[in-house]
Amino acid sequence: MDEKLIELETKFSYQEDLLSDLNTIVAKQQRQLDELISEMSGMKEQLQGALERGPAVGQAEQMEKPPHY
Repeated sequence: MDEKLIELETKFSYQEDLLSDLNTIVAKQQRQLDELISEMSGMKEQLQGALERGPAVGQAEQMEKPPHY
């Protein structure tokens, strides 16, 4: 009976360690996701601003079709 109790306590201890490690990993991944979402929002705003401003000087000529079209 003592051996089974020791075995269960050992397994429980390993599971606690694993749960703690997994919690740390999930928290780290959540921080990374938050950073990526923030960066994507910034890029989206920059792109929207660039689209609203229109083509830059000199780019309008590049976007025009050549005369043979």
